[in-house]
Amino acid sequence: MAKNGQSSHDLLALVSLCVAMRSNGDMSNEREKLRSAADATLSWYIVIVEYAIVLGLLLVASVVLVRTVVDFLRNWGGASQSVVSAIDGILVVIILIDIAHTVFGHVKTSIFPVRPFLVIGILAGVRDILSASARLTYGSSLTHSGFNDTLISLGVGVGVVVFLLVGLLILHYTRYNEDNVHE
Repeated sequence: MAKNGQSSHDLLALVSLCVAMRSNGDMSNEREKLRSAADATLSWYIVIVEYAIVLGLLLVASVVLVRTVVDFLRNWGGASQSVVSAIDGILVVIILIDIAHTVFGHVKTSIFPVRPFLVIGILAGVRDILSASARLTYGSSLTHSGFNDTLISLGVGVGVVVFLLVGLLILHYTRYNEDNVHE
């Protein structure tokens, strides 16, 4: 009798397992649909935020450009310092535009390219070099420590530009093609 009770218990367990597996499959489909809907919603939210970032960068770039031109025209008398300030402001605008362009390209292709960030870094380094050079040239009231700090800033800027240029050359000579990268 123990064998009959045992086999009916095993049969009942097997039927329960089959029912559970079938309902679990339905739950799995429902979970998958819910997960898919959540992924789609999150993806749209990310795209909206990326577009907001692009618009914000363009707005800031526009404001910097207008202020740079206005300041340049107002300070026409101190031409050498105003030229350096204008170049600095224009380089900031170029950097902001490049960042906005890169983010916008990411929105369109879902690929985050490396090359534009190297170029943006090089532009930022050149901007720092120009700024340090202007401080050295027009900074007649620089203290000894201020002079040393400016020289260090100049050296770091040159180092960053050289390092990023080497990275850009490595990308070029390894024939790294960002169009074929899908990650």
